[in-house]
Amino acid sequence: MSKLSHIGDDNRPSMVDVSGKPPQKRTATAKGIIKLEPATLALISDNKIKKGNVLLTAELAGVQSAKKTSDLIPLCHPLLLSKIDVKAICTEDGVLAEATVICTGQTGVEMEALTAVSTALLTVYDMCKAVDKKMLIGGIVLVDKMKEDV
Repeated sequence: MSKLSHIGDDNRPSMVDVSGKPPQKRTATAKGIIKLEPATLALISDNKIKKGNVLLTAELAGVQSAKKTSDLIPLCHPLLLSKIDVKAICTEDGVLAEATVICTGQTGVEMEALTAVSTALLTVYDMCKAVDKKMLIGGIVLVDKMKEDV
């Protein structure tokens, strides 16, 4: 295994210095799912969850959290994000959340995409916890990341 980039020579955690890297267009996509009971899915689909529109609220929460990622994860760089797209859709066994984040910068946006998905799914959990005691969040994964010269 190669040396960890966030551990300094003194064996202490530190933010990576990216000041010498050229800005590039960076894109990352992540996804995850929250498994729900069929009755809960029906309530979401019919917009009958008492807290409101679950899918729309989850998407907005994902966008908000992507913008706050560096406040939540100590060694994550604050980035000027160009686009955040979060989708929450009902599947046959739950709600799938997918987030794509874009920026032009010196480091990637993987953490922002993963944070957006995680928060979107946690929002579904929060909004449905009164009606579903068997919810299960999982499968949160980075699907794709790209960088290209600008």
